[in-house]
Amino acid sequence: MTRSDLVARLAERFSQLTQRDAEFAVKTILDAMSEALAKGHRIEIRGFGSFSINRRPPRMGRNPRSGEQVLIPEKLVPHFKPGKALREGVDQAATLVPQTDPSAPNETKPN
Repeated sequence: MTRSDLVARLAERFSQLTQRDAEFAVKTILDAMSEALAKGHRIEIRGFGSFSINRRPPRMGRNPRSGEQVLIPEKLVPHFKPGKALREGVDQAATLVPQTDPSAPNETKPN
């Protein structure tokens, strides 16, 4: 689902919201989440999951073209940990959808 899909779904579900209002609401929420993470705060949405910042320490890497060693600086990266309800919901939905093996030959039903 993309951001525009989320806006469209909100506008459909809540008839009192216009497309523009739904877009503003989604933008406001995502901006607030981004600001909180940038300040180092943790975001927890019960039943959905939590967002936090993970520190990746500096390390030595290699330039693939020259093979020369390069220092890769420390990074702070966002991390999402799904909540129990989300994990169970996804797992349950996945068991309801029949899984197909992409390596299996296509079988046709006899007429």
